Amino acid sequence: MRKFLLFISLSILVNLSFAQRTIIHCGKLIDVTSKNVLANYSIIVDKNIITDIVKGFANPAQGDNVIDLKNKTVMPGLIDMHVHLEHETSPTAYMDEFTLNPSDIAFKSVVFAQRTLMAGFTTVRDLGGTGVNISLRNAINKGVVPGPRVFTAGKAIATTGGHADPTNGYRKDLMGDPGPAEGVVNGVDDCRKAVRQRYKEGADVIKITASGGVLSNAKSGENPQFTEEEMRVIVETAKDYGFKVAAHCHGAEAMKRAVRAGVNSIEHGTLMDEETMTLMKQHGTYYVPTITAGKSVADSAKKPGYYPELVTPKALAIGPQIQNTFARAYKAGVKIAFGTDAGVYAHGKNWMEFVYMTEAGMPAMEAIRSATVNAADLLGTSDKMGSIDKGKFADIIAVDGDPLTDINAMGRVSFVMKDGKVYKTEIENWK
Repeated sequence: MRKFLLFISLSILVNLSFAQRTIIHCGKLIDVTSKNVLANYSIIVDKNIITDIVKGFANPAQGDNVIDLKNKTVMPGLIDMHVHLEHETSPTAYMDEFTLNPSDIAFKSVVFAQRTLMAGFTTVRDLGGTGVNISLRNAINKGVVPGPRVFTAGKAIATTGGHADPTNGYRKDLMGDPGPAEGVVNGVDDCRKAVRQRYKEGADVIKITASGGVLSNAKSGENPQFTEEEMRVIVETAKDYGFKVAAHCHGAEAMKRAVRAGVNSIEHGTLMDEETMTLMKQHGTYYVPTITAGKSVADSAKKPGYYPELVTPKALAIGPQIQNTFARAYKAGVKIAFGTDAGVYAHGKNWMEFVYMTEAGMPAMEAIRSATVNAADLLGTSDKMGSIDKGKFADIIAVDGDPLTDINAMGRVSFVMKDGKVYKTEIENWK
């Protein structure tokens, strides 16, 4: 009996020895809530939660880990509200769908997810793929593979021939007649079924393609592709199932229908006009610009044979306009959340969006807020992430330099903690 009690006591002592905190000493700490930069502060992390933020460099208790970021700029983990983790731009992309198995896509997605996390993006919203993105999310959540926290749409929802119809450009015997299970709808009943199907498959958010798109093998990049009634039914059904709705839109008419129908965000928004901006402000609709994607597709379209014949002129015409649209929307007071459309360009370069946003007139602090507090608000997770505050997830990054004076510092991420676990560090003197 004594041996048994001794074993239990030793077990408790061993367990207590692992119950240690992490103290992060921050030279500069960006407080995205107050818009201030705090000098010489400490963040206290217990397991995966921030338990305190204190002025000065806190002394550790026995067993505490200390991370020295005194010569870094520390901020909340970044959130990219528009990525596609299953793929990455390539001149073979349109052939890949005929040659890659889901397992091939899955292995690639693991690489893209890790690259995204190492760039400082601790949370992303994946807005459409084959459905492998749901399995990727699950694997990351279980700790099987490293990656950002993923909120995924699974498969996007389109109309027949619409931007997310997976059979666009196929020959007739392969084209078939995809339906709600494949994310293709026609009429309100199909719309309800498609939302419910995404719920059944385990999606976190609904993505619809309200207008034509740039990279789909179809003629128009801007025409409306849903009726307002169809989108209203999608939004209503999504609310029943706890979903928010993101609407891919390039054309103004499609945007107006989507905003009136109640979507939570407009993605891309290339041809947004003043009436649309006014509507978005009235409805509280977020704008997710994806400037990086616009610039990337325009550059790729200049390479002979990179895109199919139907895609190239759309990429050249639409891509270069997004930055200017963003500038007008920001000036008009439209709510903006950070999103890049990663996958349309190389994963891991998401930080370039900050450069393009500031070029267009947004102050660096506001650009960082768009990827933290604003993005968390759009996700509906402001109580858990988006700022460094007590009780929130320990999603914390650091960069070399000061991004408020040199926005390129956002591309020099030297420390990444997600959910209390360190995934990247260039600091040698921590234990």
